[in-house]
Amino acid sequence: MAEFAFEPEPEVSLAPGESVQEISGKSPWRLAGRRLLRNRLAIGALGLFLLIVAVCAAAPLYAHHIANTDPFDANITGTTVVDGKEVDVIQQGGGGLGLGEIPIGPTWHSNFFIGADSQGRDVMARVLYGGRNSLLIGIGSAAICCVIALVLALLAGFFRGGIDTILSRLMDLIWAFPVYLLAISLATVLLTKENGLQWGPIHVDPSSLWVPTAIIALVYIPYVYRPVRGQVLSVREKEYVEASISQGASSLRLMFGEILPNVVTTVIVMLPLMIATTVLTEAALSFLTIGVQPPQASWGTIINNGQGLLYVRPWVAIAPGIMIVLTVLSLNVFGDGVRDALDPRAKVRVRE
Repeated sequence: MAEFAFEPEPEVSLAPGESVQEISGKSPWRLAGRRLLRNRLAIGALGLFLLIVAVCAAAPLYAHHIANTDPFDANITGTTVVDGKEVDVIQQGGGGLGLGEIPIGPTWHSNFFIGADSQGRDVMARVLYGGRNSLLIGIGSAAICCVIALVLALLAGFFRGGIDTILSRLMDLIWAFPVYLLAISLATVLLTKENGLQWGPIHVDPSSLWVPTAIIALVYIPYVYRPVRGQVLSVREKEYVEASISQGASSLRLMFGEILPNVVTTVIVMLPLMIATTVLTEAALSFLTIGVQPPQASWGTIINNGQGLLYVRPWVAIAPGIMIVLTVLSLNVFGDGVRDALDPRAKVRVRE
């Protein structure tokens, strides 16, 4: 009597509302893209984030062609036209005695759309220019953090042993410090050096955007390293990796050909969430005057400059705060959508 090998029915990861027929024959990346496109909330959040990036990128166009002002030069004695009348940008204080000086409030026109700050600078133009720096630092530091954490996690999870012990203990050391305390300490040391950071032929000025970018990237490496290392350790024991080892595959082939494609989705899921976190961290450091340094601006520095005007010109601090909220909210919603599309553990597992 002939014997036939029994092959168990395959397990298929389905998203809510999907059928086996719909996903049959499609690659995992194509399925993830299809699921993401069907998530209207996530696509809307991505659209909002891209709109914020595009608006901030157009800051020079707004400043020079619409507001007709330089957002970095003080304009204390300047004037502007509101409803056909010429008014001072910095006006005499109110009340019976007329003490103090108050910057012009929102005009809702092309120039000084949401008013001026204490130096007579256009707040709207500064918010857009500040957004460029905040987004540049946030995206750059998150990308650097994820790349370094991915490489270290691959080395630790694949080779294990002494390499894993050294890297994991180093990550634990960084993890032991509160994030903001460590970032403040590093920023204080780097910003107080007279000649900046000198490393061989590389010289970084203390006012450079690379300083907050590098600091924020460094302090968040353990937050990405830990989950990715766990994924590498898990994938390292899979049957297809053992089959490649038995066929004589090199360590580089195993790491970058077998393990990396199966753990990179974890980094992709974490990237939008890390950008949201790094944008918030940059704003906090700049608010404490140890992030972006003058004459450059960021959303955090603008909020700091608007502290003294909260009762008379609140839009100086409210406008960058709204931009931070919208940016972080859109990235978190989009990150949840990416996780739902890529993470198979978030799906309902069924049998065909």
